[in-house]
Amino acid sequence: MPFATLDSKGEITLPKSVRDGLGVDTGDRVEFVDLGRGFYPMIAATRDIWDLRGSIPKPLTPISVKAKKSALRQYVARRNTARG
Repeated sequence: MPFATLDSKGEITLPKSVRDGLGVDTGDRVEFVDLGRGFYPMIAATRDIWDLRGSIPKPLTPISVKAKKSALRQYVARRNTARG
């Protein structure tokens, strides 16, 4: 398992295997995600927004505006009932 040591300025050098695995290079950004209890996974934050194009699936069938409004009304009614 790769490891890094924190220096006096609070900086670390990512091992080459980690840089390669994340696909990051000099000047790229990484993001630390706080999952609580001292657990901070690190992810590459270098992808362009256009890389996400097509990642959200389209609905299998078209939904009418009337159906959307009806579903929203039902959701709000359930939520208000649950709050008591």
